[in-house]
Amino acid sequence: MTLNVRSIVLALVLATTALRSAYAAQVVDQQAQAALDALYASSPAAQALGAKAKAVLVFPDIRKAAFILGAQGGDGVMFTNGKITGHYSAGGVLAGLEAGAQSFAYAMFFMSDSALRNLHAAKGFEIGVDPGIVVVDAGAAKELSTTTAQADVYSYVFNQKGLMGGIALQGLKITRTDR
Repeated sequence: MTLNVRSIVLALVLATTALRSAYAAQVVDQQAQAALDALYASSPAAQALGAKAKAVLVFPDIRKAAFILGAQGGDGVMFTNGKITGHYSAGGVLAGLEAGAQSFAYAMFFMSDSALRNLHAAKGFEIGVDPGIVVVDAGAAKELSTTTAQADVYSYVFNQKGLMGGIALQGLKITRTDR
């Protein structure tokens, strides 16, 4: 009889964990879509890139905190032709003369099949290491158009909140979470 009770309790715990995980993914999906919509509304250049991109990876809320040493991280969603095709996590450490806390949204526009293959083939895609990624300021992107866009990957940092000051060496590693 005790074995049956243990089995039932274990099954309930596993089911609750699965439901919580599914709910969390649904929330991130909604937040990512809202963040992408907000970026498109504020930047016609980003919207034009999105229309031409093979895929768009959106992290709606990356949180970053440091006092000399720090960390940053968040969850994201990949959109291909407007549909969700994957879930990702981003994380990294900070080291340097930096202090504060900040949150921001981050979107990456993959313009070529080879850029997407590199993301999918890697055990983790590192930002801050690859010179083929062009970081675009969402407010200053007026000169960027799909005819002048030449890079494989464009990234936007937007919706910054908080205060972070200083100089740091940092990298953001992106890993697929739903293989």
